[in-house]
Amino acid sequence: MSTLIPAPSQSRARSGAAAFLRRSLGVFPIVAALSMLWVFASPLMSVPDEPAHTIKAVSVAHGQLNGVSGGQQSDLTIVRVPGYIANLGGQACMAWRATVTADCAPPIQASAQELVDAGTSAGNYNPMYYAVVGLPSQFLSGAKALYAMRGVSALICAVFLSFAIGAAASLRRPFWPKSVTLVAVTPMVLYLSGSINPNALEIVTTAALFMSACLVFENYRNLANVRLAMVVVGVSGAVLANTRAMSLLWLACAVGAAVLLYGWKPLLAVFKNRLGLAMMALIVLGCALSLAWLVMANSFQSLLGTPTDIPPAQAFARMLDETFKYSAGYVGVMGWLDTPLPGAIMAFWNFAFAAVILGGLSVRRLRSRITVWAGLAAVLLVPAVVQAQAVQEIGYIWQGRYLLALFVLFLLACGVALRTAPAPQGARAKAVARWLIAGAVGVHIYAFLYVLRRYVVGLQEHTNWTEMFNPLWQPPFSWQGLSLAYLAVLTIAAVVAYKSLFPAGLKHTPKRNSPKEDMLSV
Repeated sequence: MSTLIPAPSQSRARSGAAAFLRRSLGVFPIVAALSMLWVFASPLMSVPDEPAHTIKAVSVAHGQLNGVSGGQQSDLTIVRVPGYIANLGGQACMAWRATVTADCAPPIQASAQELVDAGTSAGNYNPMYYAVVGLPSQFLSGAKALYAMRGVSALICAVFLSFAIGAAASLRRPFWPKSVTLVAVTPMVLYLSGSINPNALEIVTTAALFMSACLVFENYRNLANVRLAMVVVGVSGAVLANTRAMSLLWLACAVGAAVLLYGWKPLLAVFKNRLGLAMMALIVLGCALSLAWLVMANSFQSLLGTPTDIPPAQAFARMLDETFKYSAGYVGVMGWLDTPLPGAIMAFWNFAFAAVILGGLSVRRLRSRITVWAGLAAVLLVPAVVQAQAVQEIGYIWQGRYLLALFVLFLLACGVALRTAPAPQGARAKAVARWLIAGAVGVHIYAFLYVLRRYVVGLQEHTNWTEMFNPLWQPPFSWQGLSLAYLAVLTIAAVVAYKSLFPAGLKHTPKRNSPKEDMLSV
């Protein structure tokens, strides 16, 4: 299993596109399995705004890129979809009510195929994601079509997330980048990946773009070794640009962070390379198409909310004050904001986040510290600025998951900043790593079971774990079957991660770089 993510010594010995592809393909089955299990664990339409995104996806798949809007803020866009899709709102009957189980949802009438009008708040969003995810609705119907659409989204997200992990493992000193990449894969990332919602795609494409760009920049003196990474940069950037209205900002942050970490020389070398120039042109084209759609469709016009007379300065101050409240969404606020994960899960990831951030802030290189400080400032200020600008028009609408792409990027930047720090070795380091990895498995499966409990028997005032054996609702393959499968995949992932970080038989002696080597690797 340790060959799925090669060891640091193997990475140095076998650099190049083949090694990067092998590492990425090696982790893809694990990431895909975890995401696909979330496809079935959460009830249909139980993810925030999933009915709106599903209606949009099906309408785009049937040839309607944009619908008819009233032109006012918060107006729903009217599109034409099959009747069973138009009635999906009833599937979210448990929304905002954590005590209500998923058995309240009415049967999905797969036979209702006649096209009817339906309203969606995502009607004027960029159609790229929806065109792909909506494809199964052309040859399937009912719940099968919806699960297939979720599955397509999960697999696409797994591809990009696998490339992010593969890029982290391909850096010259991959211990800390790999470790931090695993920290960045929170339950919320996997949960969103298993839903019909472009939020997940913007997270994983941001990660893939940044980590692949770092791999390219690190090898800028021999770009022939990272041709695949350059392609991933181009494709990730073009896809990210056309994912959500704010994705252009995340793209700029990802490229900016990579340039801050490695300097301008690698970027200039990429522009002088034919493939690198082609991939930069692809990103520019993606950005141009995204901007054209934003202007033509006025994508920001359909945001739902209630106008207020709150001064923007007050909204800005409140958002700063509630920074840690919204940070819960980076770990997991499931359902329609009705199922925050238990405190033990939050505590584990908050400690992990703190360790990563403090590590990034304490690196010795000035350039790396500047990057980390810039990332921290962006994480604190972007929600406050965005909400302050919109508060009088739509009120307070911010959710933690809206910033998850930027927060994951911030964590990854900390990991890359730490790349020159010595990798911990020895019996004590391995023992600590085993406990941390085991803890990660524990909180991941706890999160999975907790969400299942919420929909199987509801989160009642009394503790009701044992009542799950008399379920009011069962997901496909049963909650027991999904939980055992999730635990099995997590166990495999834990073994792979540990053997990757601490390869058997490797005797590692930390080597301090010469000043010249440090300058070359900046």
